[in-house]
Amino acid sequence: MPHQDVRVRFAPSPTGGLHLGGVRTALYNYLFARQHGGKFILRIEDTDQTRFVPGAEEYIIQCLEWCGLTPDEGPHVGGPFGPYRQSERKHLYRQYAEQLIENGWAYYAFDTPEELEAKRRQHPNFQYDTQTRSQMTNSLTLPAQQVKDWLEEGRPHVIRIRMPEHKTLHIHDLIRGEVVFHTDQIDDKVLLKADGMPTYHLAVVVDDYLMQISHVFRGEEWLPSTPVHLLLWENLFGIEYMPKWAHLPLILRPDGHGKLSKRDGDRLGFPVYAMDWTDPFTGETTRGFREMGFLPEAFLNMLALLGWNDGSEQEIFALDELTERFSIDRIHKAGARFDFEKAIWFNHEWIKRLPITHYLETIKAFFHQHHIALPNDTQLIPTLELIKDRCRLLTDFVEQGKFFFVPPETYDWSAIQKKWSPQMKACFEAWEQELANIHPWKAETIEQSLISTATQHALKKNDMLLPLRIMLVGGKFGPPVFQIAEHLGQRETQQRIHHALSHLE
Repeated sequence: MPHQDVRVRFAPSPTGGLHLGGVRTALYNYLFARQHGGKFILRIEDTDQTRFVPGAEEYIIQCLEWCGLTPDEGPHVGGPFGPYRQSERKHLYRQYAEQLIENGWAYYAFDTPEELEAKRRQHPNFQYDTQTRSQMTNSLTLPAQQVKDWLEEGRPHVIRIRMPEHKTLHIHDLIRGEVVFHTDQIDDKVLLKADGMPTYHLAVVVDDYLMQISHVFRGEEWLPSTPVHLLLWENLFGIEYMPKWAHLPLILRPDGHGKLSKRDGDRLGFPVYAMDWTDPFTGETTRGFREMGFLPEAFLNMLALLGWNDGSEQEIFALDELTERFSIDRIHKAGARFDFEKAIWFNHEWIKRLPITHYLETIKAFFHQHHIALPNDTQLIPTLELIKDRCRLLTDFVEQGKFFFVPPETYDWSAIQKKWSPQMKACFEAWEQELANIHPWKAETIEQSLISTATQHALKKNDMLLPLRIMLVGGKFGPPVFQIAEHLGQRETQQRIHHALSHLE
């Protein structure tokens, strides 16, 4: 009987950094599984050993952990349908490829790489298909005995699917509706390589069957391969066992032209990977959203809306809300443009909404990267609260808040030069002496004291605000200046004013 339970899988290849499109695929799988009380499975598709990159699998698992997309089954958690790495399932695939040959749905191909290359040079658009296979070295053109002999002597060969001629295939896609394919336009894909490893086409069908996958969410770049998979399902297991397919729209470059790539991110100055990825071969590190200062809540929220919405005007969704609202029929067919400014907007909103304690350890790590010593959490949290709304990225807390913990090294004197006068200097020197008498040390009492001293020197409070800010912070930024003074404390405020005055002529 066909499976009834919802079982979905995220099946990346361990070849490098995890692209945000991959995380969105994982997210949609996760949401669908959670919404239907089903299982979310991680399967590592590492059959192409030439592209395998050490550390990539661990990196993928860490990305999912950071995002909070916890698999129910996978190589790191186990499960009843393991192993969950295709390379560890190698022994399973040949029998299915041989079964296809027995039933006339596949064949042995003995063409050498050199022969295939020669064909491609002869015919630039050459593909091994219904038209050309009769001219090639395979079990359809060779005498049966020769095929038998070559197999027994271990001659290198692959197994190819035998696409039927002049056939029209109809597939129902949950996003695109009815999709039609003509088999004469599809090549005879390799199913089993010369090294005995399956290609994606065979492995994905066998594994989806054995793991009882009910729904497949994958990128639309896999749509052209779907007729191959349909035929494999039909000829190996019966289409009643075939999962339902949903091919997700591409994530496009900001200009809308073409799929977003790592190269686009490098060129335009934004990340396309979930987390930093260091290539073990070159040592080159590619920046990720996490290290740039994104919250996982914002990252997932942004990704969910790249190709889906719930039909309302709402834009901010927590993961449990997304789980509740998600529906396949609201996924768009057209590609979604990536907008980095919008991604930052989501992050800013989440920084404001979540309590500081939720991301405090991450902020502290960013400060430590800059070798900035911090007070204890009891003192630190109120200070961070003061600058929270100004921070669009978690890294902004360092830029917006380091002056609370490290005195300014430089001063933007040009901002006050025109209005600075001996009278103003005298006022600040007098106020510096007054600071010790301010009790309690609160923004309001500090402000009243400055107003009082300014009045005595025939100056207005507004004349004093920018110079005071420059003295305490070094530049024209930060929260209200009297709140800054309150958080710096009496002694530190006095020292900074004294130091600034000694450097200001």
